[in-house]
Amino acid sequence: MTRVLLVEDDPQLVRALVLNLRARRYGVDAAPDGATGLRLAALRQPDVVLVDLGLPDMDGMDVIRTLRARTRAPILVLSARRASDEKVEALDAGADDYITKPFSMDELLARLRAAVRRTEAMPVAPETALVTTADFTVDLVAKKATRSGRDVRLTPTEWHLLEILVCNPGRLITQKQLLHEVWGASRTTKTNYLRVYMAQLRRKLESDPAHPRYLITEAGMGYRFEN
Repeated sequence: MTRVLLVEDDPQLVRALVLNLRARRYGVDAAPDGATGLRLAALRQPDVVLVDLGLPDMDGMDVIRTLRARTRAPILVLSARRASDEKVEALDAGADDYITKPFSMDELLARLRAAVRRTEAMPVAPETALVTTADFTVDLVAKKATRSGRDVRLTPTEWHLLEILVCNPGRLITQKQLLHEVWGASRTTKTNYLRVYMAQLRRKLESDPAHPRYLITEAGMGYRFEN
């Protein structure tokens, strides 16, 4: 059973989400504020977290940053804030998706399913299980990256993007393909998502993120991995 942690202070929305998620056989824990949410996250080890930004005790951005330092579980933001800079800030803090209120239950469930899929392993051929560069190594079986002998902490979305690129060395993967594969069919125009996450991957993996050697941008088209 997939376990969902809901960090939201609107009791009506909480009731609706809990009913709909449990009806679809998700396990659900609900927290009315950030501090309770962080305690439940440590106790229950959720598979996915849904978090509002406007919490009564702390900023949702701080909840996201704290969660991301502790877990690789996908984090989906539920927020009435519509400004693009706030969406980018949430993604940069470690969120995997941003859902603007009000939203339909079907949309939320679709985005939740996509988040869960991103944590599932892609089939890996034995000869491509370990991708080694001069600066970092990607273990596709263990689902981890290392740099200078140390594990690199990646979010599920960062990992999924990296996995797609390194499994297709030298091949251009279009923006639309990446958006469809990682975020689903409804997000294929959200190129700002890709810019944020590719920048994060470069900061974590490239020796010179401003002049990437491995994660290459093809302007206006997409991205490719060069070894």
